[in-house]
Amino acid sequence: MLVADRVIAIAIMALSAYFMWHATALPIGWNGMTGGPGGGAFPFWLSLVMLLSAAGVLVRSLMQAPSSQHFFDSQMLRSVLAVVIALFVTIALIPVLGAYVAIPLFIFWYIRIYGEHGWVLTASLAVCTPVFLFFFFEVTLKILLPKGVTEPLFFPLYAMFF
Repeated sequence: MLVADRVIAIAIMALSAYFMWHATALPIGWNGMTGGPGGGAFPFWLSLVMLLSAAGVLVRSLMQAPSSQHFFDSQMLRSVLAVVIALFVTIALIPVLGAYVAIPLFIFWYIRIYGEHGWVLTASLAVCTPVFLFFFFEVTLKILLPKGVTEPLFFPLYAMFF
């Protein structure tokens, strides 16, 4: 298990460094002319957070004593495959239904059906997440997310914020 932690952490660190390097092709700081972040800011800083998180996993795994645990047992493998398949379905639904429908559907499935949590947690996250994403990406960063067939529902919001 520790070997897998180390290998995956190093791979994520390398991928993050690669993303950071590519993000610097665009400005990563605050753009005074547009009053917002540069085009590379979000990818750069997100990649930096990924790199630091993976470094933390690597350091933690280096400090632990080796154990006799297996990398995956059959139950864990089924769980990982279920989530991976659900993510692929979510990604496939984004162009059709839009991000603001596909993401809450995934959250509903993951929290309520797969995780068996209560309705209050499920409903609050399934509703608050797309609202946060809309204000963060579309209003604050001016990055339009795919809306699929739901695009006409956003015209009144566009009139309010743009």
